[in-house]
Amino acid sequence: MTFQVKAIATEFTRNIGKSTLYLALTIASVKFSHFLFRFFRSRKMSSSSSSTSPTADAATLRRNRILSSKLYFDVLPSKVPLIYSSAYDISFLGIEKLHPFDSSKWGRVCRFLIVDGVLNKNSIVEPLEASKDDLLVVHSESYLSSLKSSPNVAMIIEVPPVALFPNCLVQQKVLFPFRKQVGGTILAAKLAKEQGWAINVGGGFHHCSSEKGGGFCAYADISLCIHFAFVRLNISRVMIIDLDAHQGNGHEMDFSNDSRVYILDMYNPGIYPFDFEARRYIDQKVEVASGTTTNVYLRKLDEALELADQKKFDPELVVYNAGTDILDGDPLGRLKVSPDGITARDEKVFRFARERNAPLVMLTSGGYMKSSARVIADSIVNLSKKCLIDLNRCR
Repeated sequence: MTFQVKAIATEFTRNIGKSTLYLALTIASVKFSHFLFRFFRSRKMSSSSSSTSPTADAATLRRNRILSSKLYFDVLPSKVPLIYSSAYDISFLGIEKLHPFDSSKWGRVCRFLIVDGVLNKNSIVEPLEASKDDLLVVHSESYLSSLKSSPNVAMIIEVPPVALFPNCLVQQKVLFPFRKQVGGTILAAKLAKEQGWAINVGGGFHHCSSEKGGGFCAYADISLCIHFAFVRLNISRVMIIDLDAHQGNGHEMDFSNDSRVYILDMYNPGIYPFDFEARRYIDQKVEVASGTTTNVYLRKLDEALELADQKKFDPELVVYNAGTDILDGDPLGRLKVSPDGITARDEKVFRFARERNAPLVMLTSGGYMKSSARVIADSIVNLSKKCLIDLNRCR
């Protein structure tokens, strides 16, 4: 009897132990299943978010860089919205003369205006240099790193001997002046928004895009200017009027799928850059063949501006790339427009913007004759006489 009781008790205990073990294993299995479910779900969510976050993260990073930039700053009331720094002018042991571009024209434009008595030297606004963070708003790390190679810079500015110099010297003598001009172009949009117009006596590097430089253009100042305006000035529609003799392929590539930017490009199709892909992204293409004369050029411009008005784009900012390489005799532009023709051209564009209450940024861009500086200065004087700009503060 006692033995049977013990046997029953032992069996009962064994069964209880098995049940407890089964229960523990069941609970453990459920918990492990839940762990696996949560693990794989988190992996899936992580994978899903990583597939969409780079674009959002890039946009946020760009915005933060723009908001933290020091390139927008308040200027004294005594200043006029004409931007220039002596650092713009490039002097590199005489090597700069190997390129047909007059790399001292920016300073000569201002000297002409001062000597002519229409501009007070102290009223000129000096910009800051665009920092690496500023440039990363448009450019990639890899592109900016490529500029640490002197041979790469030499190809962009089309001066082969530059490839032989230490990059620290190239940065100081070539790229620093460019970065100052970029700062000027970006600041010009702020001043134009506040005062109706602004002229950067420099900039207009319209062959440079986010990933590629060329044609003496190392930084995409027009693209940078517009992206800063989108964020800092709450602007949503920008019109680029590019009247340099060469096609503005850089900004065309950068805004190829951006409906906020309308591009009117009037250029000679028979000269550099022959960028047929970028031409697909021009909203309004006006081709002027080599040998086009003043009257024909101005008539085509009138027609183009009228058509642009009919598009009802209603720009909140106009970026005017006012290259003087359309001058008769320019070795690269190959057009035959007179100095008076350039004065008339600039006046037409300023009136176009004024009649639409659109702030205007003017950039001097290309021009490969010594006479370009005098022509630019004369055109600015004419704009002042016609009351389209005001250069008379502090006088």
